[in-house]
Amino acid sequence: MTKITIKETQNPTILKFEFEDFITQNQNFEFKNIDDAQSSPLAQQLFYLPFVKTVYISGNFIAIERYSIVEWDDVKDAVAEQIESFVDKGGVIIKIEESSAKKQPITVYGETTPNPAALKFVVSRMLTRNAVEYKNIDQTASSPLAKELFKFPYVKEVFIDENYISVTKYDINDWQEITLEVRTFIKQFIENGGTVLDETLIEVATKNDITKDEAFDKLDVTSQQIINILEEYVKPAVAADGGNIAFDSYNENDKTVKVILQGACSGCPSSTFTLKSGIENMLKSMLNDEAIKVEAVNA
Repeated sequence: MTKITIKETQNPTILKFEFEDFITQNQNFEFKNIDDAQSSPLAQQLFYLPFVKTVYISGNFIAIERYSIVEWDDVKDAVAEQIESFVDKGGVIIKIEESSAKKQPITVYGETTPNPAALKFVVSRMLTRNAVEYKNIDQTASSPLAKELFKFPYVKEVFIDENYISVTKYDINDWQEITLEVRTFIKQFIENGGTVLDETLIEVATKNDITKDEAFDKLDVTSQQIINILEEYVKPAVAADGGNIAFDSYNENDKTVKVILQGACSGCPSSTFTLKSGIENMLKSMLNDEAIKVEAVNA
């Protein structure tokens, strides 16, 4: 009889269903819908549940990301029983032959950024919905790819978002000496089934969309306006340069907006100019307040 152990993750929308033994060998799978899960009959069955958003299969567990229409406490036991019943009746978790044959080649190319120390490596498929920054190898529990990249002596920081990896280097090497090596490594790592990000281990700043909305609703009107301006006008341009910007706080007394810079934007020589001449001027104009100042909390 199959015995499933239910374990929570740092992301409240994702729950792990652990087996007593390994169900895959050195392979990781992520399925977004029933058509995507051709190589996993079990994942296909799980997608018949209306609240299942994403299915991850790795090592000795199946992790499921839910939509917000239900809470895990209401359905987790039934899901565990369904998985146990499926396996006990001889159901196939992963068709190894099909999943191996399905491996698709990808393309990876490098893009320059305004930060001469950072290069943006663009991948021909989506990698994550969560922007994650790693300052050192000790922070890479959620990203086997970032962990491996830090083993290169010239890698200083790694930032992963959407379909790209932004790598910041130390000054010991020029990009022309190392770009091919990094690009080739990323391409081979992903093509060989390596995990870029384990979404179940990402520490999310906001637990889910509901709490994010609640936090937004509690802010003052000016802070809400600032967040909307950053999201609509600033973030897309910053992302194109291999970075990210996040709202930190707004002080009504001295009119100071504090933001967090990540990826290629962090430590970029032109970031101060961008903050002052770009974002600050935009906020002054759109909020009609010349007293507004913008500071980076990690600059």
